[in-house]
Amino acid sequence: MDLLVATSNRGKAAEFRDLLDAPDLHIRDLCSYPDAPEVAATGQTFRDNACLKASAHARHLKCWALADDSGLEVDALNGAPGVHSARWAARHDAGSGDADNNALLLRQLADVPDDRRTARFVCVLALADPQGRIVLTTRDAVEGRILRASRGSNGFGYDPLFYVDHLGCTTAELSPADKHAISHRGKATRAMRDLMKRLRLV
Repeated sequence: MDLLVATSNRGKAAEFRDLLDAPDLHIRDLCSYPDAPEVAATGQTFRDNACLKASAHARHLKCWALADDSGLEVDALNGAPGVHSARWAARHDAGSGDADNNALLLRQLADVPDDRRTARFVCVLALADPQGRIVLTTRDAVEGRILRASRGSNGFGYDPLFYVDHLGCTTAELSPADKHAISHRGKATRAMRDLMKRLRLV
């Protein structure tokens, strides 16, 4: 099966390749299609956006497409950044990219005590057939809390601030294999792979 992973984020694409490892799966990502149209993530939920992206790219490239929408929900911020996680700083005229997103989040939580800095990473995946019809979706999460300073150099996004209590480290301090084992994306992708096998797609 030829499968487009609908992301141009190289870190995310590498994670999906590791997690979807199956002998009959030939994976490409949007880095191979620089002229592919950008799909606006206009949905109100992670599932809305995952389905929008999977369906649009599947129709445009006439192939099976897997898309995710994922992000960070911080309880003290009423679930924000949520679907705006990747563009959180830009939405607040505070720069753009991972470093600025993290810096803004730390400023927003500066007065929040440690016991109220609970958060979770959420990932929803959607699989579309070459006609753009959504065939499968999966969702999973990992619970943690937001530190007051970055720790670790692995991963990307908010990983250096996201502390998992039962592991005693941030997700940026985990090896790729250990992160895949517990991460929102890892769990949602394994569930998707199992469903694809059940339907004999791989």
